[in-house]
Amino acid sequence: MFSDKYMHIYWRNEIMARPKPVILLENVNTKNYKAEQILDADAIYAVFYQGKPINLRTLSHLISYPGPKYKKVSFSNSGHAFNLAERLNKIFKTTDFSVFKLTSGEPCSESDD
Repeated sequence: MFSDKYMHIYWRNEIMARPKPVILLENVNTKNYKAEQILDADAIYAVFYQGKPINLRTLSHLISYPGPKYKKVSFSNSGHAFNLAERLNKIFKTTDFSVFKLTSGEPCSESDD
């Protein structure tokens, strides 16, 4: 299986186009004509450690510049979450990283923290 620049997926000599995303909102910047689109998602997939949510950061032990970088641990595509969980399990030689499917939650505000 492989894909080309036109978002077609080739599987066993058959072309299967990816489903088009459902655009909920769109804003086009008239200065540079770049668009921001809000797309519908079935769920958010997050990597958890021992059943608890995590943050992930990388840093250099040799130098303090540019400082730590925080990486994503939640995705709208399950494949990215499973790949990250698999990579973390391999790096840390454990099976404690897993993917949780989040489909609902309670609203919160900045003042709740």
